[in-house]
Amino acid sequence: MDRAPGFSVRFKLTLSYAGFLMFAGVLLLAAVWVFLLRYVPDRAMLINADDKPTNGVFPVRSTLLDIFAPRAAAVLAFLLVFGLLGGWLLAGRMLAPLTRITDATRMAAQGSLSHRIRLPGRKDEFRELADDFDTMLARIEAHVAEQRRFAANASHELRTPLAISQALLDVARSDPTQDLGVVIGRLYAVNARAIDLTEALLVLSRADQRSFTREAVDLSLLVEEATETLLPLAEKRGVTIETSGDIAPAFGSGALLMQLTTNLVHNAIVHNLPEKGTVRVETGVGPEAVLLTVENSGEKLSPQLVSTLTEPFQRGTERVRSHHAGVGLGLAIVKRITEVHDGSLAITPRAAGGLRIAVRLPAPPAHFTDRTSEQ
Repeated sequence: MDRAPGFSVRFKLTLSYAGFLMFAGVLLLAAVWVFLLRYVPDRAMLINADDKPTNGVFPVRSTLLDIFAPRAAAVLAFLLVFGLLGGWLLAGRMLAPLTRITDATRMAAQGSLSHRIRLPGRKDEFRELADDFDTMLARIEAHVAEQRRFAANASHELRTPLAISQALLDVARSDPTQDLGVVIGRLYAVNARAIDLTEALLVLSRADQRSFTREAVDLSLLVEEATETLLPLAEKRGVTIETSGDIAPAFGSGALLMQLTTNLVHNAIVHNLPEKGTVRVETGVGPEAVLLTVENSGEKLSPQLVSTLTEPFQRGTERVRSHHAGVGLGLAIVKRITEVHDGSLAITPRAAGGLRIAVRLPAPPAHFTDRTSEQ
């Protein structure tokens, strides 16, 4: 925004300090003058050497005014100069932290997100502002780095199916004897993977926008729906799904929370034991939050590997890409949906193998709960 030039804050504070000091000086001199007027008579008689009054008188107040006025003016002039100089120095000292914050803001605007203010001293308004600004810069820097990694990974993941499709088409064009049915089948699989990846990226984009309407959503019903949808996949892979828990009203987007629940159950089914695997889904209610827990059997995973599973396109060991293996964004989407709902996500490896994923979401406000129960 273009603004017209104006006086600096330091100059305005200097004038304020000097003006206040002048005002206080005027009040003080006025009080002195009123005091003198109260106790000094208007005229006084002359007294001779014998301490006897004479017939002569002289004006006391006018004489006092002649003496008082120039000295008062000198005092006011001194206060003005002192107020301007002292105010300029004090304003500069007080605004020094703001100068450092402004310099850091300009550096950030130019793209330098690694710079930090780190304002020393005890806590006050300026230091709170500097600390909050440093925290904001750290979050922005981490977010930008994450977005760059995500863009690079997404480009790589999207380029792979396109490159495979190009190779299949080149082979089919160069070899007329190639079985077109096989080529079409492979192209269909590659195209389906590209569509799944694109849809996953769109889900992440919608979650990042935070443009959804919040409402009371029962997680237990979402678990039931997701389980019924994915039951054929679980039966095909020999995985048993167990569900339990109470009604768990969360507060957020029904569509996004459905996507979160489906991703968790799908991830637990796909990344499981080759046979006789188990998935347990449970919902619970706390004082101010609701809990969705998904546990699955599987291979033993190290804590270091588990800590990276929510990053885009990260997969655990021995995760083979199949028709149902996903695109590597399942838990990344779960994490982002949890964050935009002001919740928390905890992923821990099970001692016997597999994962335990716990999602904690805020409970809806009381008026939403009451209105839902009335309906």
